Amino acid sequence: MKAIFLEKDSTLVEALPCNVEPRRIRLSSGAGPALRLLARLDYRFFVVSHQTGIALGRSSVDAMHAVNDRLSDLLFRENLSLDGFYYCPHDPQGTLAPYAISCHCRKPLPGLLLRAALDHGIDLRASWMIGDILHDVEAGNLAGCRTILLDNGNETQWRLGPRRIPTRMAPDLYAAAVLIAAHHDHDD
Repeated sequence: MKAIFLEKDSTLVEALPCNVEPRRIRLSSGAGPALRLLARLDYRFFVVSHQTGIALGRSSVDAMHAVNDRLSDLLFRENLSLDGFYYCPHDPQGTLAPYAISCHCRKPLPGLLLRAALDHGIDLRASWMIGDILHDVEAGNLAGCRTILLDNGNETQWRLGPRRIPTRMAPDLYAAAVLIAAHHDHDD
């Protein structure tokens, strides 16, 4: 199985910082057509996202169930399915003791992608990580995926390094899907 790993905020859904209110979650512009294009190429979809609000006491693990349900519903309305929702609740600067830790699932480490791959039998070399900051790119590269950075203005540090270079860059999710489709056609 090959996968598209998606950062949630500003990639799959519209940017609303730390939003866990289901009725305020909306797919980003062009997300439906983008994912339908990729679904035709037999990609499965997985969200891999930081949810620092849990460690900071601003949201809860229970809220993530509602977010997952909302994302699944939004994709269902687009005739798509979400195959997995993986999130990191940790932050070393957090205020809630169980979550105020360093971990292996917090990007730029690849723990979320590796766990999804193990859980679902994903071929990471045939998969892509799409995100809006270089931590997403680094996590994808460390996991062995190809990567796309959405250059939508959210990366502000531009701390480059050998693991932080994306395979491609795109302005939005639809353009990223077109790049992946072209890469897929080239591989065939």
